Amino acid sequence: MISLSFWIWFNVFILAMLALDLIVLNKKSREVSIGESLKWVCFWVTLAFIFNVLVYIWFGKIKAVEFLTGYVIEWSLSVDNLFVFILIFTYFKVPKEFQHRVLFWGIIGALILRGTFILVGIALFNMFTWMIFIFGGILIFTGIKMLFQKEDDDPKLDDNLLVKVCKKIFPITDEYAGKNFFVRKSGVLFATPLFLVLLVIDFTDLIFAVDSIPAVLSITQDTFIVYTSNIFAILGLRSLYFALAGMMGMFHYLKYGLAIILTFVGTKMLISHYFEVPTLLTLLVIIVTLSLSIFFSMMKSQSETK
Repeated sequence: MISLSFWIWFNVFILAMLALDLIVLNKKSREVSIGESLKWVCFWVTLAFIFNVLVYIWFGKIKAVEFLTGYVIEWSLSVDNLFVFILIFTYFKVPKEFQHRVLFWGIIGALILRGTFILVGIALFNMFTWMIFIFGGILIFTGIKMLFQKEDDDPKLDDNLLVKVCKKIFPITDEYAGKNFFVRKSGVLFATPLFLVLLVIDFTDLIFAVDSIPAVLSITQDTFIVYTSNIFAILGLRSLYFALAGMMGMFHYLKYGLAIILTFVGTKMLISHYFEVPTLLTLLVIIVTLSLSIFFSMMKSQSETK
């Protein structure tokens, strides 16, 4: 049982890292280069692996493997999600120098929403054991849908319910007002398009969590492991976004790898009452599948550039 003080110190550490990012390292709104973003990706991944070692020391090998597997699942699924973020920023014509700010506050919202989602999901698991079949079915359905999804199936943001509701609730300016989410005009408070983008990003991330969190729950129902693996994966999303934004065309086969992973972990959940798939085997399947999809994607990119 994880003590309350441990939970508090973990979240204080996470908030301190985010404060360091926002206040010290990224005071000014500016475009983030691919080189700089890759350095930050390495930083966040290293931080996650250091924490993984600490989990091993504190809680043993089994929990350490569960954390690593959950982290890899969440990280790999996040790559595909980031491509949707790129489309959202492109649709709303968000200036590159303001994208970092949107993603920062988007991650703050994701921490709160996902934390709530995890607590609810685990509570359902504990109350209703048959929920594992629901979550497993969701993952298999999503995996098959992703496998047969067409390349041009982009999100139709004109028809997005959240966008329509926000435009009815908030008066929204037609143009961006620098890095501000709200501006006051003639005594009336207006939301800017940047705030609308923030809401769409957080809502989209919550939809993604319907796939990713059950996938991690297929590995373990330990609240602390599920939560921390999700948080560490989310922390690196912002930096990973700016790295991927310049390399979108290099991951042609990634969605097929992710579809296989979702289908595999969904099947693992459905058969868990009859056959327990070892966590190490799950981790191996995920890493091999990702590696092969990235390898064949890079081979295709190289052949197209010749």
